[in-house]
Amino acid sequence: MGLLSLAIWVPIAFGTLLLALGRDEHARMVRWLALIGALLGLAVTLPLMGGFDNGSAAAQFVEKSMWIERFNVYYHLGVDGIAFWFVPLTAFITVIVVIASWESITERVNQYMGAFLILSGLMVGVFSAMDGMLFYVFFEATLIPMYLIIGIWGGPNKIYAAFKFFLYTLLGSLLTLIAFIYLYNQSGGSFDIATWHKLPLSATAQTLLFFAFFAAFAVKVPMWPVHTWLPDVHVEAPTGGSAVLAAIMLKLGAYGFLRFSLPIAPDASREWAWLMITLSLVAVIYVGLVAMVQKDMKKLVAYSSVAHMGFVTLGFFVFNDMGVSGGLVQMIAHGFVSGAMFLCIGVLYDRVHSREIASYGGVVNTMPKFAAFALLFTMANCGLPATAGFVGEWMVIIAAVKFDFWVGLGAALALILGASYSLWMYKRVYLGPVTNDNVRGLTDIGGREFLVLGLLAIAVLYMGVYPKPFTDVMDVSVAELLKHVAQSKLN
Repeated sequence: MGLLSLAIWVPIAFGTLLLALGRDEHARMVRWLALIGALLGLAVTLPLMGGFDNGSAAAQFVEKSMWIERFNVYYHLGVDGIAFWFVPLTAFITVIVVIASWESITERVNQYMGAFLILSGLMVGVFSAMDGMLFYVFFEATLIPMYLIIGIWGGPNKIYAAFKFFLYTLLGSLLTLIAFIYLYNQSGGSFDIATWHKLPLSATAQTLLFFAFFAAFAVKVPMWPVHTWLPDVHVEAPTGGSAVLAAIMLKLGAYGFLRFSLPIAPDASREWAWLMITLSLVAVIYVGLVAMVQKDMKKLVAYSSVAHMGFVTLGFFVFNDMGVSGGLVQMIAHGFVSGAMFLCIGVLYDRVHSREIASYGGVVNTMPKFAAFALLFTMANCGLPATAGFVGEWMVIIAAVKFDFWVGLGAALALILGASYSLWMYKRVYLGPVTNDNVRGLTDIGGREFLVLGLLAIAVLYMGVYPKPFTDVMDVSVAELLKHVAQSKLN
C-alpha cells in the first residue's frame, strides 16, 4: 500500500474501529485510540515531505489500480505541487482537533472521534484523487461525517444547520456529476482527470462545464452570494467541527477550481474571470463589513472566513504565478489561523457557555496566557507581517495590482476591514477591566489547551517568517497550470 493510500485509510480504519466500540463505557480508551489513529495518519504523511520533487510538475507518489472495470474507473491517486500541502495539513488539523475535544465531548465519544478520523481520511482522498469518479465519491462522502458532527453534537438549531449544510453542498455537486458524465462520454469513456485536461471542447461546452463546476465549488468555498449556510453551520457546530470545516473543508471547493475549472475549461475561465473577480471582491469587502456588526464570536469568525477565502478565488482568477501561489498559500495559512480562532472561541465557550461578545470583557486579567495566544491569532487574522495570514494576502494583492490597480486597491481594503473586526472583537472580549463574575471566575488554560494552541502558534509564526518551503513545492505546478490555461482548447 502506498503512502497516499495509508494517509487515507489509516484514519478511516481507526475511525471505523472506534465506531465499533461501546458508546461511553470505553470513553478513555476511545480518546487514546483516536489520538493514536490521528498521529499515525500524520506520521504517514511525513515521508511525503522528504520524498517530494519540487522541480517536477507531474503527479508524484502515484498509485493506480482498476476499481470499476465496466466504467473504466480507477483507484488512481497522486499529488502535484498544488495538492501536496493539503495532505499533511489535513492530518495535522485532525490531531489538533482530537486533542482539543479531549474533555469537551462527553457523550457518544467514540462516534464523535470516529466521525472526525473518517472525515480526515476522506478529505485526504479528495486532494489525492486523480480519477474523476474517485474524486466525486470522496468529495460527496465528506458530507456524511460532517453532517453527523453538526447534527448530533451541535447547538440548539443543529438539525436546521446540518440540513442546510447538506442540501446546499449536495445540490451544487449534482451539476458537477453531470459535468463529469459529459466529460466521460467526450473522452471516449475515461474518468482520468489528466485526460480531461487535454480534451478539446467548444466554447458553449466549456461555459456550461465552468458553471457546473462553479455550482459545487463556489458553494463549498463558500463564495458570495452562496455563503449563507456557513455562519449558521459554524454557530451550531461543536468547536472541533467548526475548526475542521474552516481549516480544511472550505479548501475542497477552492482546490476544485484549480483541478477542474481552470484546466478543463480554460477559455471559459478567462471569459468569466471578471465575474469571479467581482464576486471575490464582494466577499472580501461586503462580507468584511458584515463581520464588523456581529455580536456572536463564531459568526464574526465565520464571516471573516468568507472574506479570507475571497482572497483565494481572487488570486486564482487574475491568472499570474503570484496570484495562484498566493491563493494556495492563503488556503494553507487560513487553515492554521481560522482553526486556531475557532478553538480559542471553544476554550471560552467551554468555561462560560456563551459565544456572545457582550458576555465577556477583561479576560486578559484572569487568563493571561490564553489572551496572549488569542492576540497572536487575531493579529494573524488581520494579516500582520511575520504571521501566516500576511503572506498569501500580500501575494494576492501584488498579483491583483499587476492585473488591475483598482482590483488591487479593493483587495487591499480587506486588510483594513480585517484589522477592524478582528481587533474590535479582541478589545471587547479580552481587554479592559473584568466586566462580570463569569469572567472573574475563569481559570487560565491547562497543559492540553496550551499544547493545542502552542502547536498552532508555531505553525502560524513559522509560515509567516519562512514561507519558502510552502511556495517552493507549488511553484513549478502553478507555472505549468498557467501555461495550460493560457492555451485555447476550442475545437
